[in-house]
Amino acid sequence: MGYTLIPLDLLQLGKPLPVDVRTPDGRLLMRKGLCITTEQQKEMLAAHKASMARSDAMAWRKSYERMIRAMFRDGMDMQIITLAPMPSEIRESDYVQGREVLGGWLDLLEILRGLLYQGKAAISPLERLETVENKALELLQKDPDQCLFVLFQALADTSLGYCATNALLVGVVCHLTAQKMALPEHAKQALFRAALTMNIGMARDQDSLARQSSMLVEAQRKLIHDHPQHSHDILQGFGVANEDQLDIVRWHHEHDETCGQARNLVPRRILRLADTFVAKMAARKTRLAMSPLGAAHSLFTGATQETASLSSAMTTVTGFYPPGTYVQLINGEKAVAVARGPKANQPHVLSIVNAGGMPLSQYIYHDTADPHFAIRAPLNAEKVKVKVSLEKVLKLRPGPKD
Repeated sequence: MGYTLIPLDLLQLGKPLPVDVRTPDGRLLMRKGLCITTEQQKEMLAAHKASMARSDAMAWRKSYERMIRAMFRDGMDMQIITLAPMPSEIRESDYVQGREVLGGWLDLLEILRGLLYQGKAAISPLERLETVENKALELLQKDPDQCLFVLFQALADTSLGYCATNALLVGVVCHLTAQKMALPEHAKQALFRAALTMNIGMARDQDSLARQSSMLVEAQRKLIHDHPQHSHDILQGFGVANEDQLDIVRWHHEHDETCGQARNLVPRRILRLADTFVAKMAARKTRLAMSPLGAAHSLFTGATQETASLSSAMTTVTGFYPPGTYVQLINGEKAVAVARGPKANQPHVLSIVNAGGMPLSQYIYHDTADPHFAIRAPLNAEKVKVKVSLEKVLKLRPGPKD
């Protein structure tokens, strides 16, 4: 049958267990429906390596992801979401087997968020990471512009949280940059996996910090400083055997001179740059988001010869105005970029607000290489009060159609 460890750290005292608790060899410890009432009971179960059937583990995981998704949808306070324990109920539908990811990027975001939130207590983590990785790369290969559009739109939507959006978007930027730099396949794979998992050591805190209205306190600075090692240790505990992935995660915040070993220098640099690039474009309670153009220019500030070439590759593959971000056109209209153009400063756009400030019910396509529709300036998402329809975008933009 196969058994999986129960995430004891995520169990709430006094709530019924929705699964039978067994030893790793199948001996029953607690019946489904009973409650753990004390920390001492948790410690006893931990000593016996409390486990559950693999089918129960997969169903409980789905129940957890559904619960977190509903909390985000209902606009619950982030502090409550990040402290959420495992649910005490599993639906029959959670046991239905099938393809893990039937949807697109937002479905992937929800699955990855659930995994990152569970941290070291994650259920079937390596299988879930492989599912996310394979589906993400499939979608990216099929339509990179749609990928960038959906994820940059998600980055500006605070109701979706930050940790999983950051991980997927940084992973995509890293992968496109690695392709541009012609990195070998094994290096691209390790880099993408590292981007998805680099912040698993502080995922819940990352979402809380993204909405914090006060400046960081010393304990939070220490958490940020220590999380690469913590993430590394969690991944090792999962059984991750890719030493390059572990190395990139461990050193993804450090500059070359403080990284200890000289291995994986280029992937480390790419991840550090992409992480910085995306973070600057994410709004915080304490600051506005930086425009993509400003974030791109910041990559070259103080750049060495080595990092300048990587920064150039990164801005080439995303553009100065990546799909999903906003611009003001020279004709006064506000538009959303929907596809990268022949040059970094000439994306394809759809006007969504006319020059008089009125939202357009029918979007209008423009190629910004045309001087009549050139870009005047980037716009922060906070200044665009229009919700963009992905359905309309996919019908009107150039490039692959679904």
